[in-house]
Amino acid sequence: MGKSKTFFSCQECGYESPKWLGKCPGCGTWNSMVEEEKVETFKRAVTISAGNTPRSIVNIKSGEYERLDTGIAELNRVLGGGLVRGSLTLISGDPGIGKSTLLLQTANNIANKFGKVLYVSGEESEEQIKMRGDRLEAVSPELYIVSETNVELIEKHINDIEPIFVIVDSIQTLYKSSITSAPGSVSQVRECSNDLMRMSKTRNVPFFIVAHVTKQGELAGPRVLEHMVDTVLHFEGERTQDFRVLRTVKNRFGTTSEIGVFEMQQQGLVEISDPSRVFLEETSFKQEGAAVIGIMEGTRPILVEIQALVSETKAVMPRRTAVGVDSSRLNLILAVLEKKLRIPFYNCDVYVNVVGGLNIDGTYADLGLALALVSSVKGKEINLEKALIIGEVGLTGEVRPISYCDRLVNEGNKMGFKNVVIPYRNKEKIQSKDCNVVLVSSLREAINKVF
Repeated sequence: MGKSKTFFSCQECGYESPKWLGKCPGCGTWNSMVEEEKVETFKRAVTISAGNTPRSIVNIKSGEYERLDTGIAELNRVLGGGLVRGSLTLISGDPGIGKSTLLLQTANNIANKFGKVLYVSGEESEEQIKMRGDRLEAVSPELYIVSETNVELIEKHINDIEPIFVIVDSIQTLYKSSITSAPGSVSQVRECSNDLMRMSKTRNVPFFIVAHVTKQGELAGPRVLEHMVDTVLHFEGERTQDFRVLRTVKNRFGTTSEIGVFEMQQQGLVEISDPSRVFLEETSFKQEGAAVIGIMEGTRPILVEIQALVSETKAVMPRRTAVGVDSSRLNLILAVLEKKLRIPFYNCDVYVNVVGGLNIDGTYADLGLALALVSSVKGKEINLEKALIIGEVGLTGEVRPISYCDRLVNEGNKMGFKNVVIPYRNKEKIQSKDCNVVLVSSLREAINKVF
């Protein structure tokens, strides 16, 4: 017989308490404790099998993972070469960003190439998915659709159909009948994820799981969900813009630095193999406050335009707004310009934007951002014709070298840039004859040569 008792669980972090608390001790969230019922079953002692013994790592054979081609090159790039059999992949993103569209296209491609695919939806009916499939022309006869939220029934469907690929949309709608809490609670998400992982590993079938996000853009549900899965993907972009960026947060079978770029069109998500050309499509090089920079996303060089607007204000606290750039990095560049070059920003509002909705990580944009700010505050455009600006700015005002500078310069050559501004210490690896290379060692020198 099982013994039933109740406890209170935090719906944000999963902290459990025997009594109700107004503030969760685990994450500090107010009014997040919900009463749930726990059934304890008494089990007999289990004898541990002695089948495996410790072995030296040099005696263990390593094998390559067998991957399935998704039919979408950008998705394959993000996954590390394709879907690994028996893997559990989590994809998240804002509502309406295109998660279900991407997965339906992927399911159709795999169904046409390899065999049966099961698409389990807890949010939409079969008719709604069929309407989207007609619009996307994703109507493979090997693609099976079912609207179900019960995990036990989903496992029965998997046993009956025996698919080679399963999509679950979404994990927050699934429930297990043995747990009394509502779907989407910490207990339900944790137990349903465990069941899906068991199905994936025992059958050697790749699973794709869709997850919701919170208002802050973080993954909803317990943190254990991210630790449990093999790969975590995040869909970025604005619903009002056409471009979408698929980024890897965690990947046990590949790198986490690759991105996939898509464009939302009437026929679905269309992959973009040359993102630099798209991000620079409307660029006008003779404008004050604008500069073109080069960044690396994994092994892919991407050129984007960064814009700065500096306007004088009489407010006590000037505004600092950065879209696509880290705010702390912007404050650092402003402090270096004020300290080393005596350019005042204390009485000015500063706005920075990366064109195209791309988020820039790292220090690749430092020099381009600094020159765009100087261009805006002085009201002067960059004199160099079609200039690409690359470099990191240090706290002493020096321009420091960056990695993969040769790849970024080659990308600039391919895009038709006539001038490239790079750190002086990167000159050994640059062998470009198609454009003029401007070497700089300090921020003051860069401003003198560019303006």
